[in-house]
Amino acid sequence: MKTILFLLLVVSSLAINANEQSEAQCNADNLANVCIPKLASGFNFLKSYKVNGESKEKVEYSYVFTKGTQYMINVCSNGSATDGIVVSIFDKERNRVATSKINGQFITAIAYPCNATGIYYIQYTFDEPSAHCGGSALGFKR
Repeated sequence: MKTILFLLLVVSSLAINANEQSEAQCNADNLANVCIPKLASGFNFLKSYKVNGESKEKVEYSYVFTKGTQYMINVCSNGSATDGIVVSIFDKERNRVATSKINGQFITAIAYPCNATGIYYIQYTFDEPSAHCGGSALGFKR
């Protein structure tokens, strides 16, 4: 009985340690902070987002956008440019209104002029990245 309990304890410890190591590999906090000063001139910083999709196919956040305001979302990664991370904005009906993948090309930032106040969804997906890890910043201007 003691042997079984000891083995369970060892296996649990190894599983927890492996999980902590995989999370440590993605420094999404740092990448989100790197994105903030990369907002285009004239945009005011609102919020940063961690994009850690190592165990997910997408990462999604929501934010209330205001009519008459232009929003910008950029993406930062450890790899080249966006490293295959695609950011898309969806309106309250889940219609995609903007994306950072245009004609197969990845762009590092998208701007969206909001025409209707409401909840919008900011979704990050991964198109063959070397790592499912990045950061992002949301800014606005009126």
